[in-house]
Amino acid sequence: MKENLSTDTHFPVVSLQGVSKYYGSHQALNDVHLDVHPGEVLAFLGPNGAGKTTAIQIMLGLRQASQGSVKLFGETPGPRVRNRIGVMLQDSGLPENLTVAELIRLFASYYPYSLPVEEVLERADLVAKRKAMVRQLSGGQRQRLYFALAIIGDPDLIFLDEPTVAMDVSARRIFWQQLQEFAALGKTVLFSTHYLDEADEMADRIVVMHQGAVLKDGSPQDIKRLVAAKTVKLKTDLSLASAQGFKGVERAEKQNGHLLVYTNEPETFLQSLMLENYTMTDLTVIDTDLEAAFVSLTRTQA
Repeated sequence: MKENLSTDTHFPVVSLQGVSKYYGSHQALNDVHLDVHPGEVLAFLGPNGAGKTTAIQIMLGLRQASQGSVKLFGETPGPRVRNRIGVMLQDSGLPENLTVAELIRLFASYYPYSLPVEEVLERADLVAKRKAMVRQLSGGQRQRLYFALAIIGDPDLIFLDEPTVAMDVSARRIFWQQLQEFAALGKTVLFSTHYLDEADEMADRIVVMHQGAVLKDGSPQDIKRLVAAKTVKLKTDLSLASAQGFKGVERAEKQNGHLLVYTNEPETFLQSLMLENYTMTDLTVIDTDLEAAFVSLTRTQA
């Protein structure tokens, strides 16, 4: 029987306090402070080289911090907490000559307690592939197998590195549905992704990293509000430079013949266009998405 664990949501599952990491003269992480609590689904976002992978490796104990404190479940990363963690990393080497079910059973044997193999096959949408050899799997099927291996030990904390790479739209939807069910059991999930729509939809909280530091930390709604609530998209004879000078405009850009204006006051912007007799066609006003907010945040820090 698996040991009962604390459900105190005020006690962090992951805690980084003042963590920095140097590779020679290069600083990969700069004074990172981060607490992650039980049951949170947290997405790491950032451009390549932002420090996401280094931060995750340090949390897992795969690398040592140059400075600062790292705790998992209140302890230093190591053998005492390893059985409580599941990890899904890119390009994990796997035995090619085992079947899917055989490999899952093998990994189950590494843990003092494991989930039933049939349950894991269902959660990973691999029931139909249980007898397939690992070498026969497609890229998306391998990703689902990595997920199965990450959850077989019934972890309390799971790390997912770009989990839906190589999955088609349908497989991505099924994957996140299964992960939501897993998180609903009180599991803590940390994932990195380049699919910002996934982070927007699935994460309770987003940490945006840039140049080794935490740039922003908040809910998807909090992150989007830092830029502008609405995006006005239209074709117009208003120039980009002039648009950026209008009242309430946070940012403007050109995209495929359209002007995109990010603003918290779309009505004020559109009234100004009409009063100054600018042309307006193909007009839409939508909520600003996470991708637009992410691009704006990281661009201003470049």
